[in-house]
Amino acid sequence: MPFSMTGFAASAVVVTPVELNWELRSVNHRFLDLRFRLPDEFRHAEPQYRDVIAAAVKRGRIECALSMTTSAAESSTPDVDAGTLAGLAGLQDAVRRAFPDAKPFGVAELLRWPGVLKAPEIAALVEPAGECLADALKKLTRSRRREGGRIAAMLGERCDAIAALTADVRPLIVDAEQAYRDKLTERLERLDVQANPERIEQELLLVAQRLDVTEEVDRLDAHIAEIRTVLGRDEPVGRRLDFLIQELNREANTLASKAQDARLTRSAVDIKVLIEQMREQVQNLE
Repeated sequence: MPFSMTGFAASAVVVTPVELNWELRSVNHRFLDLRFRLPDEFRHAEPQYRDVIAAAVKRGRIECALSMTTSAAESSTPDVDAGTLAGLAGLQDAVRRAFPDAKPFGVAELLRWPGVLKAPEIAALVEPAGECLADALKKLTRSRRREGGRIAAMLGERCDAIAALTADVRPLIVDAEQAYRDKLTERLERLDVQANPERIEQELLLVAQRLDVTEEVDRLDAHIAEIRTVLGRDEPVGRRLDFLIQELNREANTLASKAQDARLTRSAVDIKVLIEQMREQVQNLE
């Protein structure tokens, strides 16, 4: 089953006294484009996080955001960094000497100040953050698979509709040839012209070859069969499907240009509408 390139997932892990949160958002892109937003302390670990995602995703632009906050669920009291507090106290005294009316720090402000609460060593957070990323990636994969399944079902319905139209077109091809023969005979009779029967047959043969769309219909059916096969593969199929849609559209254009029967023309237009709907959805597949 194909994967969609669009999806969202989030995962969190608590490493006392902080909470690490990953958010992954994926959208369409021709290639794999990874965009990371990491706290400065985690920048050195970005290459290994890239490898984790690249092993699971082949196409799409993925926004990967990691945030680190104080854990609200942690019941134990975290340690306070006395040196940071002393530095803030000195800074506050200097400011109030210059601006006596300045409001002093509040407790909540102090606790939110970077470095006031002692956090684990960053080296101890890299691995839990990687495990959290792997969990978010699993969720993203499930989300993309579900959306891919919906797209595949829609594409299958359009394939069925096109196959039904090509089946209806086949008997119309013979009818169109006979209609042209009758029309030519009627014109000759109206003009009271005695034409050479062999010459008439030659003319009809040339016209039939020029107007015959059997080959185009056969290729449409072949492309539809291939699309169904590709949709059953458990691998990235977006680019192959995009190529097949282009081939479908080429055959539909030729069918429309060669059709001289109003019913054939309507069928060709209906096929082109279905192909365009498929083309829009295929752009979403990995």
